[in-house]
Amino acid sequence: MKARGKKAAVKKPATKKKAAPKKTVPKKTVPKKTVPKKTVPKKAPAKKPAAKKPAAKKAAVKAKAAVSPSQFSTPEGGPWGKCFLPRTNGEKRYWLVKSEPETFGWSDLARAPNQTTHWDGVRNHAARNFLRDGMRHGDLVFFYHSSTDPSAIVGICEVQREAYPDLTALDPAHPGYDPDSSPAKPTWFMVDLRAVEPLPTPVTLAMIKKARALAQMALLRVGRLSVTPVTPAEWSAVIALSRA
Repeated sequence: MKARGKKAAVKKPATKKKAAPKKTVPKKTVPKKTVPKKTVPKKAPAKKPAAKKPAAKKAAVKAKAAVSPSQFSTPEGGPWGKCFLPRTNGEKRYWLVKSEPETFGWSDLARAPNQTTHWDGVRNHAARNFLRDGMRHGDLVFFYHSSTDPSAIVGICEVQREAYPDLTALDPAHPGYDPDSSPAKPTWFMVDLRAVEPLPTPVTLAMIKKARALAQMALLRVGRLSVTPVTPAEWSAVIALSRA
């Protein structure tokens, strides 16, 4: 008989112990130090030395600055303020009006009844203001032939009637008709002028431009206007030229 052997002991598998979870310690975040950047100021561009003006130009600039912008200027009224200031008792003022001799010349005025005509057809607001607000009865007026060769002052007129509505602006058949002007609210005005005398010698535009005393004359400064003021000094200078 075979002998019975002992049963080998069966080993149980070892159970691994679960590892305890590691504790996570939060890292301390140290704030970074921000170092402010140094701002270097920009250098201003170097100024170029101003170019020196020639002595002749400097003298011309000074001379120009010394001349008044207008002999009629007032702070309140602008370049022509003196034309509209109240007058002293018996004060006479002076003017210049233009007309093309082919349309209405000095000879036409001389042949008119009583050598008098109404001065109509002014359609510029500045010229109208001189005529309407500046001219007064008894004022003297130069008669100037324009748009001809030579253009010239040829005679002297006198204001016989102060401004009243320009009838040609109210007449639909007239070339100067203005539908915006009405008898109740007229836009345009005219005066009556009477011939006084022709100048001994016409004073041409070229003569006026050469005369130093007439350098600031409104005829030269605002030549587009058909009615302009004349200072007493300018009036005398023109009369002297006509008699020279």
